[in-house]
Amino acid sequence: MGKYRGPVNRLARREGVNLFLKSSTRRNDDKFRERLSQPPGQHGQKRQKLSDYGTQLREKQKMKRIYGVMERQFRVFFHRASKKRGATGEILIQLLERRLDNVLYRLLFASTRREGRQMVSHGLIFVNGRPVNIPSYLVKPGDKITPRPKEANINRIKAQLEKWQDLTIPDWLSVDRNTLEVKVERMPTKGDAALPVEESLIVELYSK
Repeated sequence: MGKYRGPVNRLARREGVNLFLKSSTRRNDDKFRERLSQPPGQHGQKRQKLSDYGTQLREKQKMKRIYGVMERQFRVFFHRASKKRGATGEILIQLLERRLDNVLYRLLFASTRREGRQMVSHGLIFVNGRPVNIPSYLVKPGDKITPRPKEANINRIKAQLEKWQDLTIPDWLSVDRNTLEVKVERMPTKGDAALPVEESLIVELYSK
């Protein structure tokens, strides 16, 4: 199955929650939240009561869509999480949060995770002094992230920081706004992610 290329806000309306898939929804304003109450379709369909399986499936779909990963890759992340000691659902969130494309989104360097993915793929981001072009690259505490020292790239990121200056950067990341050097201070947590997802239902789904 290929990547979804239709209107991304349709996905958010399907799930009934803001998935932060467009820059215009990043501030999660009241007008957009009101639209989420209406399912997609010409006349809007009534939301049907879901079975336990259906509820679990919807939670999985929400998390996949938030981070922009496909089913096979999501299963790989889940498998890795299940092999680690601790709560599988919380470890899954931690792994997804550590993706480099997500980190750029959290740093406000990118308006969306999709934009963050493009920045990485185009070689605009360095980790520990080396260019990284793999969006799923997992950062770890102590890593230093810097933008490619190209004027257009630097100006673009500074413009993004200015655009989103009313939003906060999670404290597991620190950034020098003058040099744009970033340091990963610690591992992210479920609380840092603040996802509109019940991850325990995803664990139940994959445990069947």
